[in-house]
Amino acid sequence: MSAEAVPPAPLGARPAAPDNSLRLMLLLTMAFWGGNLSVVKLLVERFDPLVVAAARMVVASLVLWAVLRWRGLALPRPSARQAMGFVVCALLMVYLNQMVFMLGVQRTAAANAALIISLNPLVSALVAALWLGDRLTPARLAGVVIGFGGVAAVVLHRPGAGLGHGSLGDLLVLGSVVTWVAGGALVQRLARQFDSAVISAVVYTLGTGMLLLHLLLDPGTVAPDPSRLTLSLGLMLLFSGLLATAWGALVWNRALVTLGVARTALYAYWVPIFGVLFAVLVLSEPLTVWHGVGLAGVLTGTWLGTRSH
Repeated sequence: MSAEAVPPAPLGARPAAPDNSLRLMLLLTMAFWGGNLSVVKLLVERFDPLVVAAARMVVASLVLWAVLRWRGLALPRPSARQAMGFVVCALLMVYLNQMVFMLGVQRTAAANAALIISLNPLVSALVAALWLGDRLTPARLAGVVIGFGGVAAVVLHRPGAGLGHGSLGDLLVLGSVVTWVAGGALVQRLARQFDSAVISAVVYTLGTGMLLLHLLLDPGTVAPDPSRLTLSLGLMLLFSGLLATAWGALVWNRALVTLGVARTALYAYWVPIFGVLFAVLVLSEPLTVWHGVGLAGVLTGTWLGTRSH
């Protein structure tokens, strides 16, 4: 039976082998993440960044638990060691990731942040090789390098783009990459005992609790003003929490289980590509030959890094 004839498994399930539907869902997720960059930027201009992060995670957690109920999945009963794995994963992928990312992007140039985030596949390949025993082949390394080159071509040739000097912000953004990748490696290990949708729900719920506790205990937290929440901002928050975060968590964690950390991470190269596409369509930024060069690099890098070796 061909791959196309196999009905796609529901989100969070563990398919027997990678299929085209999963790859398409990953690309759609990258499009959501690319659009989410602009959405979050608009939200944090009106509200405290950590309040925005916590609100997004609350929406995502509620949606993830609704998915579990819809699929009839039972609550997990982890051992003490597995429970600690869930807590550490939530600490890395949600709490610390949001904290260092929000603080980092406030302290560095946009081009710096975009390029540092694009190191995700390289960091993922190294973590997968050192921690998970994944084979680091020449083709995969070539895919990482070519894909990064494609992203650099797009980011550095945007109107007004330019690299700033190295700063604490750069290190914080790099920290967000490391925490995300390390958490993803833990997800792959937890998936040996638990459904990936269950992992997503538990991890995001725990991480949301950590963020809310931080906001309650931090005297510097700026309480949101409900009068500033317009219909358009509410829809943006819903998009960010529902599609970019909840849908993204389900698809990303399923891909981690099916494709592995290193191959899944290569799809992150598409985030800035989609981000620039939205800027061209919505903000009327000019389309140049460098966009074509970048797209070719990302396509080549993704193909090299994700094909069977």
